[in-house]
Amino acid sequence: MTELEMQATYDKAIVNRINRLQGQINGALKMIEEGKSCKDVVTQLSAAKSALNRTMNVIVSENLVQCVKETMNNPDEDTDELVKEAVELLNKSR
Repeated sequence: MTELEMQATYDKAIVNRINRLQGQINGALKMIEEGKSCKDVVTQLSAAKSALNRTMNVIVSENLVQCVKETMNNPDEDTDELVKEAVELLNKSR
């Protein structure tokens, strides 16, 4: 397990974001099942997509902050590997 994976802790705000996102997706599915207009479904899915992107950004930014703190607290660690993993995570989130 890598250093970045071991640091993963999520606060209640992240869980709440995921729950709201799940509600938006369920709402879109219900709209589709009820035959709602394409415009309404796409609007709902667009909102869910934006919420997902914001949630990923929060998770990645919190992880990067933790990575920097770890590096400062443990100067002997392989910082190049931590930075590489952080950049890869950032790229995946885009």
